[in-house]
Amino acid sequence: MTQRRHDPVFPGFKEMAARRERMVEDLVARRLELGLSQTEVAARMGTSQSAVARLESGEADVRLSTLERYAAALGRILDVRLEGPH
Repeated sequence: MTQRRHDPVFPGFKEMAARRERMVEDLVARRLELGLSQTEVAARMGTSQSAVARLESGEADVRLSTLERYAAALGRILDVRLEGPH
């Protein structure tokens, strides 16, 4: 049997995906609060509307730098922290 695209390959994968999904949901909520379209955010990021749509839909495994650019387009800074046991 072949492995599906989103099958976990190591422990914690599902939790990581859920955190990333919440982060994107927060970014989209902020975009909507500001009354910005995907096209406007894309222009601020220097990318296409379709790239923003893919990011927002979860279709793409987005790089950290892309999420940082999205946050900056909304006037925000993306804060990534290392957490867990010592």
